[in-house]
Amino acid sequence: MIFLKLILTVFLSAWVMFIGLLYKGIDRKIAARLQARFGPPIIQPFYDVIKLLQKENIVPENAVPWIFNGAPWLALLASISLFFYQPMGSLPPILGDRGDIILILYVFTVAAIAIVAGGFASGSPFATVGAQREMVLLMSYEFPLATAIIALAWYYSKTFSDLPAFSLYTYVLKPIWSHVGPLGFLGMLLIMLTILVVAPAELGKIPFDIAEAETEIAEGVMVEYSGKNYALFYIADGVKTLAMTALVVNMFFPWNLSSFFGLSGVGAYLLDFIFFWVKVLALLLISVTLVRVAFARLKVDQIARFYWFPLLLTSMVGLLLVVCDKLV
Repeated sequence: MIFLKLILTVFLSAWVMFIGLLYKGIDRKIAARLQARFGPPIIQPFYDVIKLLQKENIVPENAVPWIFNGAPWLALLASISLFFYQPMGSLPPILGDRGDIILILYVFTVAAIAIVAGGFASGSPFATVGAQREMVLLMSYEFPLATAIIALAWYYSKTFSDLPAFSLYTYVLKPIWSHVGPLGFLGMLLIMLTILVVAPAELGKIPFDIAEAETEIAEGVMVEYSGKNYALFYIADGVKTLAMTALVVNMFFPWNLSSFFGLSGVGAYLLDFIFFWVKVLALLLISVTLVRVAFARLKVDQIARFYWFPLLLTSMVGLLLVVCDKLV
């Protein structure tokens, strides 16, 4: 059993790195088309990684080498491990019995802290400012995100007391939209909106890319990175983007096609697995690609105010509606 999990872990790690780069290429291509540009080829991210892996790692004179070189590895490993706790279609997670959505949120934070640590350890003033901005961003969206997760878990704990309320597999087995009333439906829409708005900030995408603002702080936290280290961060970004989108899919869009077609066995697992990644791509294009094309970068104070007031209020109203739906 342990040997099988080890093989699945290696396969899944290779798969999410591959699909992360592929989806990054699709994202760049579609964003370019929306901006009336031709854009790079879809496989451009693979060319970028290959080129970076052939270049030398340059460690700044004032850097703390072991932190500076270790941060990219920590970011990549944390990003990949996010998929060990997430179901994909009808396939249960590899380590589903050892973690839940709370652990997943902590691992997301570890990936963000790795970027912060790398920025501070570089010794660059631009990277230091970028790392400080990343910390402000992290503190801004954590409260609304936690409120949204608590609302979802509370409803499951009251509706399915025999199932773990914080398990993503529970959400896949019992889609939330099939069990809420009118008030709960409206509340869950607000909760879903909250998480979708948090997603670009969690991923450092426009309009929340203040930590890597090219025109202000010359790439910020990434300014001193090159070669293999930058390639690791580049791959980690693609994998983390997939993980955040997959999290939303598992929470709010967990339906599979195998039950619709009456399939079972290997065919059902394969069809649901493919459909899962189609859903991830569709949600990625809507919640990340379209948003970064439609909006300009926000300022640091604008982001903090937005998450601490309008979005926090949205998540709190969603929580109250969910509670009222269950109590009425």
